[in-house]
Amino acid sequence: MIQNYFKIAWRNMVRNKTFSTINVLGLALGMASSLLIFLWIQDELSVDAYHENGPRLYNVMERQIYDGRVEAGTSTPGLLPEELKRKFPEIKHAAGFTWEEQHTFAVKNRVNKEKGRFAGADWFSMYSIPLLEGTAESALNAPNNIAISRRMAEHFYGSPAAAIGQSIRVDSKDDYQVAAVFENLPANSSETYDYLLNWQDFLKRNEWAKDWGNNAPQTRIELQPGADASQLEAKIEDFLHDYSAGLKAGTFDIQLFLQPYQDAYLYSNFEHGYQDGGRIEYVRLLSIVAVFVLLIACINFMNLATARSVKRAREVGVRKVVGAVRGLLVGQFIGEALLLTSLALIVALILVWGLLPTFNQLTGKQIVLHLTQSRFWLLLLSVTLVTGLVAGSYPALFLSSLQPLKVLKGSIRFGSGARQFRQGLVVFQFMLSVLLIVGTLVVYRQMDYIQNKNLGYNRENLIYLPAEGELVGKYSTFKQELLNQPGIQSITYMEGTPTERHGSTNNVKWPGKDPNLSIEFMFSRVDYDFTKTLNVKVKGRDFSKEFGQDSTNFLINETAARRIGYDDPIGKPLTLWGKPGIVVGVMEDFHTGSLHGPIEPMIALLNPDADGKNILVRTEPGQTKEAMASLEALTRKLNPEFPFTYQFADESYQNLYRAETVLGSLANYFAFLAIFISCLGLLGLSAFMAEQRTREIGVRKVLGASLGSVVVLLSRDFLKLVFVAIVLACPIAWYFMNQWLANYEYKIAIEWWMLAGAGLVAMGIALLTISFQSIKAALMNPVKSLRSE
Repeated sequence: MIQNYFKIAWRNMVRNKTFSTINVLGLALGMASSLLIFLWIQDELSVDAYHENGPRLYNVMERQIYDGRVEAGTSTPGLLPEELKRKFPEIKHAAGFTWEEQHTFAVKNRVNKEKGRFAGADWFSMYSIPLLEGTAESALNAPNNIAISRRMAEHFYGSPAAAIGQSIRVDSKDDYQVAAVFENLPANSSETYDYLLNWQDFLKRNEWAKDWGNNAPQTRIELQPGADASQLEAKIEDFLHDYSAGLKAGTFDIQLFLQPYQDAYLYSNFEHGYQDGGRIEYVRLLSIVAVFVLLIACINFMNLATARSVKRAREVGVRKVVGAVRGLLVGQFIGEALLLTSLALIVALILVWGLLPTFNQLTGKQIVLHLTQSRFWLLLLSVTLVTGLVAGSYPALFLSSLQPLKVLKGSIRFGSGARQFRQGLVVFQFMLSVLLIVGTLVVYRQMDYIQNKNLGYNRENLIYLPAEGELVGKYSTFKQELLNQPGIQSITYMEGTPTERHGSTNNVKWPGKDPNLSIEFMFSRVDYDFTKTLNVKVKGRDFSKEFGQDSTNFLINETAARRIGYDDPIGKPLTLWGKPGIVVGVMEDFHTGSLHGPIEPMIALLNPDADGKNILVRTEPGQTKEAMASLEALTRKLNPEFPFTYQFADESYQNLYRAETVLGSLANYFAFLAIFISCLGLLGLSAFMAEQRTREIGVRKVLGASLGSVVVLLSRDFLKLVFVAIVLACPIAWYFMNQWLANYEYKIAIEWWMLAGAGLVAMGIALLTISFQSIKAALMNPVKSLRSE
């Protein structure tokens, strides 16, 4: 019997090649889209989940309370890791961890730039990073020890074994001994580094990190087996009060809390000091998109199957007359749906295999099809079964419910309930499609707004390069000679960059300040021509060599002036870190970092030392090529031992919105697919309606109805359904996209034309789809129409 059902299903597919092709194509596109999203989600959920001690690893974080605000962050005092480990027996291991830095490494004649960090001695005991050479205990336990990756070892020494115990020179001044070689970090690691320097060296290089009042590095801990994280969190909440006299004085306080390490990647956003989403929102959003696209594909299948139901009605009638029970008929049609779904799965896998390299490039992932893993095949089986059952359920139940007497008499009529259900499916399809179109449009507009917003400084024709090696001592010569080169407009340096916030402090005083008031000010040590190079407008003046005392003076931004309360700040006194000076200029507010946060109060102070700074070079518009040639030639001349490295400011700014850009691109593609598959479903329903009204169309044409009137007759009801879908979708889309935009301090407003535009796009595409089938039906010979049954 099963073999017979299979033969019938195959014959029906072959006889109706067009409908079968549309069915398979629609399901394949829906399944391929969903599989790609599921693979992406699976990869996101696997990030940092490979550590054996993962459930016992935590980030120690600070909740800072000041100026009526509560902010949370990973920055902690440099001495905190060891002190926590010493004080609390619940902590098995503790390690500091810094931001990513790029340094120049040299072994004999091999020189290369590498990115890495500083980490505490317990690092390799805490994290499951395989050591190819060396031990976890000795890898980072001495001031001159360094651990490097397999890639670095092979590059400089040929192999991990040859690297161990060898010397490597950093930045042409410090020699380190390779104490360990670790395996290259996996693709699903949120943290990247090719080398780790030890914590003792970090504290030696950065004296400020020994002050309990300064925060910058991270603190990681591993709890003892069985230790209660919530109890430890309660114990450490006020831990810093004993180490910093300024805490709990007035309105400023710092509380420590724990975040599970495995949550850090997906739950990185904090609102008012408490965890509030992050990348998990993108995971949830794309999960919904995957379900939407798959649902649309299933609805498309239902409508197409229903459109052909009249052709199968007699078959159902005959089977029921000869004794077929409804359960067998349901099984037959579900089986046919699963057969089509299985064929669609094969097509979908081919599509996924072909699209995966492009998808990886778009998302920055390294996803592969794990064809040998049972988990992957379980995912495919689940998708196939769910899709087949959902897509085939309604057609199976509908066809199996037909009355054999009515069918065989030729008097079959479909009731209003069935018609309304199919219409409801179309409305639902286009609701989902309009939601995706609106979402795509809003994301695109927000990204366009971000890219074109006036940031207060000009990021075009602006280049960053690190002040390192001989450039530090020869900076004045470098600046003077470079300004004489073609294509160069201005040069300065600063701590951090305009797209990367450097540091902040609340140790700022001025006459009349409320002693209980604590305001966090961003700060940066800069060179002359700072505002000129950034093209930032300034009231008063920039730092100038004509004023020798500028080494003790300050530039502040407009937000800082407002927070201080100065109506006319120029010439007014200000004290930073106990050093008095005066405000010589007020910079027009400009954005640092992303637009997710507001503009913060900022202080710039003149600093004669370029060490640790980034050199900013402003080039003449249209002369980038000449400027780059001059910049590279002079850099290699004055700093020959260091590779020439640089970054364009606009590229650095775009990197801040990598996640949003990926989301926008994915939304574009999946919205197009959703509309395409929805139109296939609409094509199916219009074919069904034309089939139902064949005789009516024939009669109308015999009585003189024009082609246009027949097209309007068949199109009108469908366009009403699409209109209803648009009306229902617009308020839902408005609500959810406003929720997404709430993550930005600076954002667009969702205007009426965005919703109307999405509706018109959906309506226009639907009209084209319906018109195709309507014109085809209207052109049918009325003689054949009246003869048809």
